[in-house]
Amino acid sequence: MNNKENIYLNRRMLFALVALAWPTVLEELLATIIQYIDTAMVGHLGAAATATVSLSSTYNWTINSVIYALGIGFLSYIARAIGEKDQRKVEIAAGQAVSVVIAVGIVLTVITLAMAPFMPVWMGAEEAIRRDASIYFMLINAPLLFRSAMSIFGSVLRSTGDTKTPMLVNVLVNVINTILNYIFIYLLGFGAIGAGIATAISFVIGGILMTRAFLKNRTIHFKREHAKIDWSILGACLKIGFPIMLTQIASCSGYVVATSFVSSMATTIYAAHAIAITAETIFYVPGYGMQAATSTLIGNSIGEQDYRKEKSIIGWALFIIFSLMCVTGLLLFIGAEFMMSLFSPDPEVIRIGAKLLRIVAFTEPIFGSAAVLEGIFDGMAKTRYPFVVTMISRWGIRIFGSFICIRSLHLGINEIWYCMIGDNILRALLLAVGLQRILCREQKQRKENIESER
Repeated sequence: MNNKENIYLNRRMLFALVALAWPTVLEELLATIIQYIDTAMVGHLGAAATATVSLSSTYNWTINSVIYALGIGFLSYIARAIGEKDQRKVEIAAGQAVSVVIAVGIVLTVITLAMAPFMPVWMGAEEAIRRDASIYFMLINAPLLFRSAMSIFGSVLRSTGDTKTPMLVNVLVNVINTILNYIFIYLLGFGAIGAGIATAISFVIGGILMTRAFLKNRTIHFKREHAKIDWSILGACLKIGFPIMLTQIASCSGYVVATSFVSSMATTIYAAHAIAITAETIFYVPGYGMQAATSTLIGNSIGEQDYRKEKSIIGWALFIIFSLMCVTGLLLFIGAEFMMSLFSPDPEVIRIGAKLLRIVAFTEPIFGSAAVLEGIFDGMAKTRYPFVVTMISRWGIRIFGSFICIRSLHLGINEIWYCMIGDNILRALLLAVGLQRILCREQKQRKENIESER
């Protein structure tokens, strides 16, 4: 391959990556802005209301991670099948997604409704907010069937190259949620419970809209017989998705444990911690926005057995995300107080939260790179290694480190965030080393194949 062809390939992959990524990045960005508005609405009711809503966030990350992992399993499989130009696999895999949405939606609904009364106690919440926190948790998880449809069908649509439809559905859902928040929180005076009602209604609408888009997608070409269980294809999708599920559960359960350390502190400190995490979200949006696009294109290139394209995508994805998040990290450092003031009028909450945001700002490029590296592994269908990495970094650094800092050394919230930073750095390093080894093995295998053909 001469230099001119190489330049053309790199340019083509850059355009393909940007074209596929921008709707997802925009979707994440707009959804985060709406989440900001949501949090601010509750935050201005006081620290207790913020704690009521935020208390369930770590459990919801865990629940969402299960659904997300299954969606990525379908995304990776279908993207590769499209690269192979195997329409039968595409259609049957999409049909299996329907069965999975129904099964997972029902099972998770039963589990979360059963655990709702106990969740605030497990999180060590103060007695005054336990009842409302339990009701809020129950409300937002009642429509889990619709949440499953939004997430898994959205992943299937992205695997076909349609990233705009999931973007439009998610943005519309978040706009509806904001409007309903205003109605239920302020006009009807339901407070934090009103936020739960608004969220539940929004999920139902989103699930219906995403299902409609899924059924109309021409690449998927869904037929009822496609939903009949085909273990050869469903098993292949689950084989990819199951390690991602374990990774996400390990990661999010780590958040749950780490948050339980913080929730046992004063309500003001917990509110500052929860708001700071929300405030940071918008600054790492590019990482998760690029993740799905990278997974899709990596899956396509492997299906086509075009390893030059694969290498080009990896290089561009990491370069773009690191550059973007250097900028977002700088903005986060500069605007720390402003970001906190959007969500709370409490000067002490703002002061504590701003300090936390400045602590984490310098590692935003590393966090974004880790997210894209996970997307690369997902696209390659090599999902076991990220699980091992997460267990080492999340539980070895963040959880064990936080436990030592809080329970043994009796340190404060800053040290918990230092442990979080250590987790992100180690995870990025281990993922990068693992990817390099995979690429070296692939290159060695290709050379051996060429020599054997000669």
